[in-house]
Order: sequence, then C-alpha cells, then structure tokens
Amino acid sequence: MTAEAELPAGIGPHPGEPHHNGVNGLLNWLRAAVLGANDGIVSVGGLVMGVAGATTDRQTIFVTGLAGLVSGALSMAAGEYVSVSTQRDTEQALLAKERRELAEEPEEELAELAGIYRDKGLSEEVALQVAQELTAHDALAAHAEAELGIDPDELTSPWQAAIASMLSFTLGALLPLLTITLFTQDLRIAATVIAVVAALAVTGFASARIAEADVRRAIARNIGGGLLAMGITYLIGRLVGASL
Repeated sequence: MTAEAELPAGIGPHPGEPHHNGVNGLLNWLRAAVLGANDGIVSVGGLVMGVAGATTDRQTIFVTGLAGLVSGALSMAAGEYVSVSTQRDTEQALLAKERRELAEEPEEELAELAGIYRDKGLSEEVALQVAQELTAHDALAAHAEAELGIDPDELTSPWQAAIASMLSFTLGALLPLLTITLFTQDLRIAATVIAVVAALAVTGFASARIAEADVRRAIARNIGGGLLAMGITYLIGRLVGASL
C-alpha cells in the first residue's frame, strides 16, 4: 500500500476522523448527575420518612432533613473530589511516563503502536502506516488513547466533578424535603411517597436512556428500591417513636 492509499474506514483514532471523547465525556457527566440526584432523592426521602414515622413535629422533620441534605451533598462532593483527584493523578503519571518513552525510545513506541493496530486485525503494512500517521499528527495523544484509553486534553476536573455531584444530590434531596414539610400532617406521607416515586421514575428513565438499557426494568428497579428504603425507615421511625 502506498502512502497515498486510503486507509480502511473506522480504524482507530485518525487525524481526519471525528473525535467522540467529548460525547462520551458528556454522557459520563449526565450519568453522574442522574445518579447523584437519585441518591439525594432516596437518601433524604428515607431520612425524612423515618423521622415522620417517629414524630409529627414539622420543625424536627425539616431540620433533620436539611441536615441530611447538607451532610449528604458535602459527602458526595468530598468523595467525588478525592476519587477524581486520584484518577487524575494516575492519568497524569501515565502520561508523563508515555512522554518519557516517546522521547527516549521513539522507534520502540512506534512499533508498539503498530502492534496494537495489528492485534486489532490490520495487516502489518496498514498497521504501520496508521501508527506513523497518528504519531506524526500527535504522538502523545495517539499512544495515550490506544494504550491507556486516555485523552490528554480531556482529563476530568476534580472540582467540576465535586460541584456537579453536590448540586445534583441537592436538587434530588430538595424534593422529598420540601414535600414532607410543606404538606399538612394528614397528607405529607402520601404526598412524599408520590413525589419520590415520580422523581425516581424520571431518574430511572434517564439512566436507562443514557445506558441504552431496558427503560421499564430500570424504572421498576429504581422505584422499588426507593419504596423499600422509605418503607423500612418509616417503620423503624414508628417503632422508635412508639417506644419513647
């Protein structure tokens, strides 16, 4: 095959092909936001239901739910920050190692990249041409993506991840908190259950669509888990409240 010959379509990352990492990154953010909101709905929903089972005092329910919202949101933010920071440090260390290898052993790295494409089914000649073109365009990006699955230009920000998790958890948690405190004593339990079920149906639908999974199964699983959590904490609250 000559240098002017056209490469087979769909072969790895290529300077002329569209880059899909941005789309994948957006999907990951959406998935994290949905999961964070879902966690806020179930966590605070279960908490306020448990307290409502033990007492009818509106202020007690609200203060407890608010404390759960704040502590949960901060915990989500801290956990996400630590997790993403660790991941980012690992990725940066791998990229630094790859830079050294490219500077010190360029021929070996080119052969390694060609070998990756050869293992994917390309002929020796085509694999080498792909590796040469990608290396000429952006050697680090080519090796990082093929060997490590990393895009050097799209490393996740720990602060962005922490803020996104905190906000999504807060938005999810606000629904049961406001519902159970704004409705009257006779309606608050039923209204909260209905609101939570509706919200879990939405997050279940969203998570299924993002993951391209079965929508009905995801919604049923989401609602079932939320109802179980709220039911158990409510019964525990009733038992504890009756014994005090």
